[in-house]
Amino acid sequence: MNTQEMLQVALECAGLDYVPADSGVVHPREEVKRILTGIDITESEMLLARELGIDTVFLHHPTGGRPRMGSSEVLLDQIPQMVRAGVPINKAQKALCKKRYGECIRRFHALNVTRSADAAGMLGLGMVACHTPADLVAERTVQDFLDQRFGGRPHTRLSTVVDALLTIPEYRNCLSGPVIRVGSGDSYAGKILVQFSGGTTGGPDVIRAFFAAGVGTLVMMHCPDDVIEAVKEQNIGNILVAGHISSDSIGMNGILRVLEERHGIEVVRCSGLLDYR
Repeated sequence: MNTQEMLQVALECAGLDYVPADSGVVHPREEVKRILTGIDITESEMLLARELGIDTVFLHHPTGGRPRMGSSEVLLDQIPQMVRAGVPINKAQKALCKKRYGECIRRFHALNVTRSADAAGMLGLGMVACHTPADLVAERTVQDFLDQRFGGRPHTRLSTVVDALLTIPEYRNCLSGPVIRVGSGDSYAGKILVQFSGGTTGGPDVIRAFFAAGVGTLVMMHCPDDVIEAVKEQNIGNILVAGHISSDSIGMNGILRVLEERHGIEVVRCSGLLDYR
């Protein structure tokens, strides 16, 4: 298996027929046998990979090259997410692009986007970034899980949703487990929507748009304070933060299982990536 084939496995797991801007092969390698994989792979982990005789790094958060620069572009994927939730497309575009999209473009424009990619190249490592595909796998996995448990049951309490999430190994084994950020354990969940993909949090206007369209509880990987305060002021929705690293681990593990079990790739986990066993 080569690095391009590895990427193709990730795309197929996510149901994608294109390579998202925040993912891709940064340094190709024709024969991949052992990979070091984690949530954040930096120069330190790359040196560790060389010491361990590993040939390729397979990272979640894009830390170098074009995938790093493309992280702001995938924010636009939140527009179809909002539309599927019932937000009119014109309102979805304005909610996202009014402020948050521009902020992300300016922030990524100033970054040293080739540092980690340069290090991987100097060390002779293959390098593949897998951000959006893993986020989509996690989003679908958790949404399907919650739909099976609570679909059509709007009177479910948030405490019950948290208890259910804790039966998933990555959430159960993480030091920072699921937590209710807006609402309480007694709050009715209403319609539950898992929102993990799209690069990063869309900002207060985007989150308010979801609730205005009829979502009762948003399950998110993480949520900044400005969003939490805005939703509390609105007082019509709940936010349940499932956990960042644990949710990322669910998505990455969904892809890594295929690489391990179907393609015989030896996987070494590090940098916060939780095992599913």
